[in-house]
Amino acid sequence: MGSIVKISPVYQTPAIGFDGDDFLNCVIQIRSNFSPSETLKKVLSIEKELGRVREESNGYSSRPIDIDILFFDDEIIASKDLLIPHPEIQNRRFVLQPLVDISESLIHPNYSKSCLVLLKETKDDSEIVKQSQKLRNPILDYDISKFRYIAIEGNIGAGKTSLATKMAADFNSKLVLERFKENPFLPKFYKEPDRYAFPLEMSFLADRYQQLLDDLTQYDLFKENVIGDYDSYKSLIFAKITLQEEEFTLYKKLFHLMHKDLSSPDRYVYLYQNTERLLENIKNRGRDFEQKIEANYLQKINEGYMEFIRNQHSDTIKIIDISEMDFVNNRKDYLQVLKEIIS
Repeated sequence: MGSIVKISPVYQTPAIGFDGDDFLNCVIQIRSNFSPSETLKKVLSIEKELGRVREESNGYSSRPIDIDILFFDDEIIASKDLLIPHPEIQNRRFVLQPLVDISESLIHPNYSKSCLVLLKETKDDSEIVKQSQKLRNPILDYDISKFRYIAIEGNIGAGKTSLATKMAADFNSKLVLERFKENPFLPKFYKEPDRYAFPLEMSFLADRYQQLLDDLTQYDLFKENVIGDYDSYKSLIFAKITLQEEEFTLYKKLFHLMHKDLSSPDRYVYLYQNTERLLENIKNRGRDFEQKIEANYLQKINEGYMEFIRNQHSDTIKIIDISEMDFVNNRKDYLQVLKEIIS
């Protein structure tokens, strides 16, 4: 559903509105790319998977799990299926206290008051007992701190930018993304490859070199490592495919002169994706200049990466077959990819 940012302590509270066993409550702050309605669907799916059966009733009752969306940024939503902020926040000490634990200054958009103020003002005087046991963020089981610099590589449409972005957010890493959108030769290359291949590759070479030189030599003091969605050798792999032999010979000399100044990744990850899925991903992301990419071109790129990897003789490289995975929408797949990266 998203990346866990913070987890409050767990509080034991009595059942409210009916006679039943005590409840265990906590609040989790999540960073998500889903909309409020999509998030609600995810929540209901999780509840169902854990044995919750929602029934129409006039009162409260015991249930194995109860997940409420309290806030969604500072949005105010009043629809048939969803009320945000949750209408009972200000009346529930067992909600306000863990909210304060996460952020005292969090503002309730309907009242323009912080959760700390609402906690002091609430009329709910029910007892809540802080528990010694805590929920642990499962992402902490995937320690990437031993890698100062991780490069995520893959074919066009493999999902390298999506993975790098998710990992950087989860692990508070510095994110380096290729600036392909700023390259004026890229759309022209896909229309007239013979004419624009050399200026395209030269412009990418210069821009990638400058970006990596800047970002890898100026580490953010508050970021433990760097995660990028490309490695500098990408330039050589693509140029070998697109350039004529004489052009590539000159290009290779320039590349090696520049590359000696750049750091090599501590972990090089290649995301292997089958060609059919690559073409589907390219189509779905809707970049006009990519829609004429052919399967043969993608196959040549994959062969180029495989040749490069075979010649490295390095234990820093991980090839991960993601052909049957969806690490963007499936958390289990994402965690499996992380497991393979650190193993």
